[in-house]
Amino acid sequence: MSSSDPDTWFRFVRAHRCLIREIERRLAAAGLPAYAWYDALWGLESGPEGTRRMSELADVMAIERYNLTRLVDRLEAEGLVSRSRVSDDGRGAYAAITESGKALRKKMWQIYEGAVDELFLSQFDDKQQRFFSDALERAASAARASGRAG
Repeated sequence: MSSSDPDTWFRFVRAHRCLIREIERRLAAAGLPAYAWYDALWGLESGPEGTRRMSELADVMAIERYNLTRLVDRLEAEGLVSRSRVSDDGRGAYAAITESGKALRKKMWQIYEGAVDELFLSQFDDKQQRFFSDALERAASAARASGRAG
């Protein structure tokens, strides 16, 4: 890439960090927990019957399993999720979102959705959104495929 070309990767990473920082700021200003809590709660709520295996949740969130365990410990202590062991695998565990977790996720979504619409989606017309969304999905698929091949 020549020095006159836009640095797409750097701009993407910077935009993501700036957006997440602003979402975090807005959540905190509303007296709500950090974005990571939303991410975990949505990861569970979007699973079958609000439940996922911990390893699957880590993959959905693109988070390391040891970080997920600490996060789910905090969510469980707050009564937002419950955990259970996999009956045929002593090492495996399931996490499930509770009704309190669903209520908190919905409250957080009100702040999160507004920020995404205002700061991100409004920067693109419909055609640009589709193009960008498709490009990001291709990039994520390439990364997942590369990880499985290695």
